Amino acid sequence: MGIQGKLTADGWLLFATRCSRMFAYGLLSVVLVLYLVQVGLKDWEIGLLLSLTLAGDTAISLWLTTTADRFGRRRTLIVGGVLMVLGGIAFVSTGNFVLLLLAATIAIISPSGNEIGPFLSVEQAALSHIASDQRRTDVFAWYNLCGSFSTALGALAGGLLTQAAQHFGLLGAAAYRPVLLVYAGIGVALIAGFSFLSPAIEPEIRDQTPAKTVLGLHESRWTVMKLSLLFALDAFGGGFVIQSVIVYWFHVRFQLDPAMLGTIFLFANLLAGVSALAAGWLARRIGLINTMVFTHLPSNVLLILVPLMPNVYWAIGLLLARFSISQMDVPARQAYTMAVVRPDERSAAAGVTAVARSVGASISPLLAAIFVGSAGLMSLPFFLAGGLKIFYDMLLYRAFASSDRPPDSPDNRSS
Repeated sequence: MGIQGKLTADGWLLFATRCSRMFAYGLLSVVLVLYLVQVGLKDWEIGLLLSLTLAGDTAISLWLTTTADRFGRRRTLIVGGVLMVLGGIAFVSTGNFVLLLLAATIAIISPSGNEIGPFLSVEQAALSHIASDQRRTDVFAWYNLCGSFSTALGALAGGLLTQAAQHFGLLGAAAYRPVLLVYAGIGVALIAGFSFLSPAIEPEIRDQTPAKTVLGLHESRWTVMKLSLLFALDAFGGGFVIQSVIVYWFHVRFQLDPAMLGTIFLFANLLAGVSALAAGWLARRIGLINTMVFTHLPSNVLLILVPLMPNVYWAIGLLLARFSISQMDVPARQAYTMAVVRPDERSAAAGVTAVARSVGASISPLLAAIFVGSAGLMSLPFFLAGGLKIFYDMLLYRAFASSDRPPDSPDNRSS
């Protein structure tokens, strides 16, 4: 079922900015680690840079998302676009490790092909504000589908653009710089797009601020904090296998070139996007928590099996099978988070849980890059990621399965 008739003009604009941004993230994720290798960074320096990229995003996103409803959602999104432009320009301008660390900490660079910065949290809150409660899960499913398709196309374009640059005589790091320039250019386009959002996406101003507000949360703060701890564990496991690390692993293990890697992740992200559409249908039948857990568990088993495959074809096949179900939990997770908080807590809830995921994911890329660079440990990130994420599934089910609610009924806390 499509989303025609479910979105306002602001909703369609948010979908367009999501697509543009995820295309840029996919574009960069295929070449970022390879570019950093070409500018002369060591494995541990690359890992530290990837970790600080996510860690810096944590502080900035927490500040922006927990103040977005007061500062303005449109203004917050524009600030994020500016930080994205600065990140692309900084990375293309220097190969100095210290300067890159500074840029990674304060700007917005996505090493994973996934969302980073305040965008996702603020857009989720805005979409929940302008879309009906009954269709929230479906809207989020299509929102994630569009993002996955755009990431897939971006991954393909990143590999092809690098190959074209090499064909025209650009060598080493220079062959990857056009990708960074395009990334910065898309940031400029985002700033323009966000400028056209209307006041309808903004929350109503409360006459009185609720007592005991923490990070923009009041009645739901303990529920959100518990969810945040669990999401941080999941993200810590996922940080071992962010897209840039998997690209690096396939490059080291099987000597695949950027064009081939781009093609692989084109299909991987397409599969992930299509699978997200089933989340709404499945959640209406078995509940949001069950959808999250029962689709996540088998995907993590497949992840553990990838490095055990005897050749590149089997490894790619298992990876694609994993991607075909790995993102079904995402719209269910987003819808559940929006359902268990009040409307005036949604920006903060989305921001706090997203920041928790950023914190969890900020450490593991450093270890993953070191492991992949070591012949004896190169497959360890897959085992650690799969094991930790299975543990998360078990804890999530134990903590929240008994309190699951029908996903598309009107939110009983929205009135």
